[in-house]
Amino acid sequence: MQSSVIEMVYTHRHEVIEQWKEEMINIQEGEFTNGAAQAAVTRTNDEFAALIIDTLEMDKEEARLRLRSFSERLMYSGWPLSYFTKGLQLFRRVLLRFMTTNDTIPSSKVFETFQEVENWMDGIVNQLVDEYTGSWEHTLELQKLALKELSAPLIPVFENISVMPLIGTIDTERAKLVMENLLEGIIEHRSQVVLIDITGVPVVDTMVAHHIIQAAEAVRLVGAECILVGIRPEIAQTIVNLGIDLGKFPTKSTLRKGIESGLERTNRQIVNL
Repeated sequence: MQSSVIEMVYTHRHEVIEQWKEEMINIQEGEFTNGAAQAAVTRTNDEFAALIIDTLEMDKEEARLRLRSFSERLMYSGWPLSYFTKGLQLFRRVLLRFMTTNDTIPSSKVFETFQEVENWMDGIVNQLVDEYTGSWEHTLELQKLALKELSAPLIPVFENISVMPLIGTIDTERAKLVMENLLEGIIEHRSQVVLIDITGVPVVDTMVAHHIIQAAEAVRLVGAECILVGIRPEIAQTIVNLGIDLGKFPTKSTLRKGIESGLERTNRQIVNL
C-alpha cells in the first residue's frame, strides 16, 4: 500500500468510520442483526472498523491472527459472515468515494490506488471467509463425533437384558453405527435379549425397516434375541401399508411391555410385594 494512501486513511480515519457507520444502518436493519442489542451492534462495528484500518500496518501473520480471533469470537456469538462481508464492501465504497470527492489522490494515481484498496479489502474478505469456514468445519466435526457417541448407545437395564433407544432419522451411515454398537454391546454386556426402541424415530419407511431387520438378524446370529418396541399406531399402519414383514422377531408397543417380555424370556418376572 502506498504510504500516501496509508497516511490519508489514518488522517481522515474518524470521518471515514463515521460515514461508514451511518451507512451500515441499512445493513443493521436488514435480516442479519434482527433482535441484536443496539449497544452490541455499535460496539462490534467500532471494533470491526478499527481492525480494518489497523491491518494496514500489520504484517500478514499478525493480521491473520487478529482476524481469526475476531471472526471466531463473533461466529460463536451467532454473527453471520454475510454481515461482515457486506460491511467490508461498504467500507471500500465509502473509502473510495471519500478519496475521490476530497481530491486526496492525484488523477495519475487513481487506478493504482483503487487497485491497492481492492487488494486490501479482498485480503480481509478472504481471510474472514477462510476463518469462518474452518471454524464451522471444526465445530461440525466435533458435533458429529459427539452425536456418534450418543446416537446409538446400548444400555443394560437388567442382567442379560439391554435396550438400544433410537432417536431421529436412521440413514445408512447411522445404521452402520447402530449395528456396530449393537453387536459390540451384546458381547460386552452378555445380553440375551436386546430391545430396540423406535419410539423416537419419526418415520419408519422401507429403508429404515430394512436396517432394523438387518440389525435384528445380526443379533440373532450372535446368539441373542431382538424385540422391537415403541411401535406407535401410525408406525404400525405405515408398516402394514408398505408391506414390510417384521414377523421374524417379536414386537411390542411400549418399552415396559418389551422389558416384561425380555424378563419372561430369561425366566424372570416382575411381581408385586
